Order: sequence, then C-alpha cells, then structure tokens
Amino acid sequence: MNKKENQELNILLIGNGAREHAIAEAIKRSKHSIKLFAYMKSKNPGIVKLADGYVLGKYDDFDEIKSYCTLTNINFAVIGPENPLELGIVDALEEIGVKSVGPKKVLAQLETSKSFTRNLLTKYKIPGNPLFKVFPTKNGLYDFIKSLNGNKNDCKNDASNNYGFVIKADGLMGGKGVKVSGDHLNTVQDGVNYAEECIINDSRVVVEEKFIGQEFSLMCFCDGKTVVGMPAVQDHKRAFEDDQGPNTGGM
Repeated sequence: MNKKENQELNILLIGNGAREHAIAEAIKRSKHSIKLFAYMKSKNPGIVKLADGYVLGKYDDFDEIKSYCTLTNINFAVIGPENPLELGIVDALEEIGVKSVGPKKVLAQLETSKSFTRNLLTKYKIPGNPLFKVFPTKNGLYDFIKSLNGNKNDCKNDASNNYGFVIKADGLMGGKGVKVSGDHLNTVQDGVNYAEECIINDSRVVVEEKFIGQEFSLMCFCDGKTVVGMPAVQDHKRAFEDDQGPNTGGM
C-alpha cells in the first residue's frame, strides 16, 4: 500500500449486504489505522455500527459517490456488489485518483455476462468450457437442448444418466438465473420455455452441457504482478435442505 502502518487510511466500502458487513468487520480488524466509510443503497445496521461515516444513495450516481470520496479523503475503495462494477464504478473512481479493489467495467464482464466469459475462453483456447451455444433468438434452441439431453425428451437426475443441460440467463440475476435439467427442468420443453423467457428478458441466453461434480469458488487477489489464491469455498445455493429447490444468491 506504500503507507506506513501508523498512517491513517480512509477506506470506502460500497455495498450493504451481509457480504459487505463481513468485509467491514475484516477491514476494522486491520493492523493499520483505519477509518471506514460506507456508501449503501439501503441501511445495514451492522455496517453503520462499524463505519466512521456513511451515506445512502444509488449505485449509478457516480457524481455523488465521487463527491463523498473527495469529502472523506478516501485512499481506496472496496466494491462488494456486482451491480456497481457492471455500471463502471471502478472506472469512475479512477478518474479522481481513487483506486479500487474490484475490476474495471470491461473486466467485470467476466462476472456480469456469461456469454462474454464463454466466448473469451473459446477465443483464447482456455480449457474448461463445456459444450455451449449462445442464442439471441429461439431458432435452433429445441434441437440443441435435446441433443445435450441425449436426444431424449425427459430429464433424469440419477447416476445412470450421463446427459443433461443447463440454461443460464446471460446477465446478473443475483444467483437466481441458472436452471438445471433433472433439478429445475423436467423435460426438454421446460428448458426451451425457460430459455425463451431469458431471451425476452435479457436479449440472449446461454445453453450448455451439464457437468457432474462438486461446485466451488476459488478466488484470487492480483495486483497486476502477483496472484494470491484464497482457500476454496462452497456456498449453499439451494433454498431448501439437502440441495433441494431453486437457486438463490447463496445461503
């Protein structure tokens, strides 16, 4: 950080969820002398209790956010939610010399657009992509989904079934935009119906083969030269016990 440990740092935290509350607690545990300021779209009492100051506002009100940074002499910002990253908050703060923990708008597409990420992996031949297609219209949807399902109409979710498909809304959906055959979708037509709904709402949909295995998140922090990996973690996406029910943003 190029700051002496006894020199005070003013940090802006953007976001008001449980995730940002946990981030606020971690920041306050720092060995550095910290003043924490928060910009939230609605009040989180836990963050308010930890912060030295806060304001409420919209994530797309960049002028207000920049003014608050100037007023509180912010050294750097930590961006929690995906929405302000998608809108370009990191780029906006950089205009006034405030660095951020979070990607610029063009890089945030890795999280905010599933089709962007799939196409990027394909373009640069990066391993890990499933068989997939991006559909801006319903043309070809039924045939592709049925082919992923082993050319069968019904979807089974058991060890004897090596086929399956996943329908993904392209944009940000708060963790609720993915539906899986055998869990949420019982037939090929169910998949087609949801895919068409995604196209109407989001102008495109990603359809891909279903992978069987353990899902986990592996996050890394990078300063442009060094990459530091965090422990692998799992969230509990399903609404009900025993991994049942619709996906959520994480439980």
